[in-house]
Amino acid sequence: MNDVILIGRQEKILAVPAENWRKHLTHAQQQPSAALDFMTPDHHRVRNFIVSQLPRNHGLPIRAYDISQKLQLPFSVVIAMLDDLQQHLFFLVQNPVGEVSWAFPVTAEKTPHRLRFSSGERTFAA
Repeated sequence: MNDVILIGRQEKILAVPAENWRKHLTHAQQQPSAALDFMTPDHHRVRNFIVSQLPRNHGLPIRAYDISQKLQLPFSVVIAMLDDLQQHLFFLVQNPVGEVSWAFPVTAEKTPHRLRFSSGERTFAA
């Protein structure tokens, strides 16, 4: 039996040979997107922190102050990075008071899509 990857396209499910998908992933890892060029290592730290913490935050958004404290980054730098991440490629969404409520692929907001991790955390998918 050949391995396949199932990909949804509107109402259709396409079977793609797994080897084609693996080649695509290898190429993608070797050719990072120019759209990510704006991200510094601290941008990545902030985004990764938010994605890992949203499921652990009991359905609550994450405050910029808490990100600043946990990552030991100046508050003003965190605010600027959150704005960058929200403006570029929609990496995250801040609510009206500036808390991060959504960071792909997770959200603190209720959606029809629920996630449960092997570590026990539960959250909604963005």
